Amino acid sequence: MKATKNVGTPESPDPDLSVFKWSFVSPRYLPSWMLLGSMRLITLCPLPVLWALGWLIGETLYRFGHDRRHIANRNIERCLPELSTDGRQGLVREHFHAVGLGLLAMPLPWWASRRRLTRLVRYQGRHHYDQALAAGKNIILLAPHFMGLESGLIMSTERPMMYMYQRPKNILIDTVIQRGRTRFGAELIERSGSLKGMFRKLKGGVPLCYLPDQNPGAKRGIFVNFMGVTAATHQALGRFAKLADAVVIPCICTQRPFGRGYLITYKPPLENFPSGDPEKDTTHMNQAIEKAVRDDPAQYFWIHRRFKIQPEGEPDFYS
Repeated sequence: MKATKNVGTPESPDPDLSVFKWSFVSPRYLPSWMLLGSMRLITLCPLPVLWALGWLIGETLYRFGHDRRHIANRNIERCLPELSTDGRQGLVREHFHAVGLGLLAMPLPWWASRRRLTRLVRYQGRHHYDQALAAGKNIILLAPHFMGLESGLIMSTERPMMYMYQRPKNILIDTVIQRGRTRFGAELIERSGSLKGMFRKLKGGVPLCYLPDQNPGAKRGIFVNFMGVTAATHQALGRFAKLADAVVIPCICTQRPFGRGYLITYKPPLENFPSGDPEKDTTHMNQAIEKAVRDDPAQYFWIHRRFKIQPEGEPDFYS
């Protein structure tokens, strides 16, 4: 099946997803083929089996992944200071179990049948999304990095969708990921590319799934509060909503317990957004993400160095 071409105009050429490149048989791609083959086989397993295997992988990572465990512990210590030491350590451990399943099940939406994906996904608060669609509103789905994020691709089986995308350097991996993510009609927006096509489609009624909650670096973000900590944060959401005259609906994708599938939760649209003040809008966005994190803290992406960039003169957050 020929996939839809990226809307953005990346710095490097788009791979032609419909043509096999003979360069992929080069020995340098052998490790990539082995990895992809393993991932493909893993996705054939029932999700409860993946959950059990993911629990074991997560437990192993928790016990021996000292650096990532330190990052998660530090993030949770500062963001959820009300937790006791035992409570925090228990949450860190539970998070690593979710990470284990996330690693194994991440490629599931790339290869699983439409029928299987539909069976695995449940919805909550779906009326917020459906009502905005019925009213003909342009929609941006605010989708933070929770452990079930990849399951959000199921939304593209119902209607065209756009998803932000950061291209990996490995061309073979990039080609497989793009084929998998676009096979139901989704379009990928390269973060470093032109956004003219994205705005044209967004104004035309194609929803955008936007992921703004990772560290943008010192030059691309602004410093605002996130869960009581000063965080460098992407500030584009308010501008996107204004330019596209779009409503912003938080969309949280999480794992259901014991491998029973995934839950996509839609929250009410952000009120009085955008305000025209980038700092106020970015803070508003972070507050919406914080509410979702507090609803299911183990599922948030705590192993990310979210607070690596701090204002000048501040100590190293992770030291």
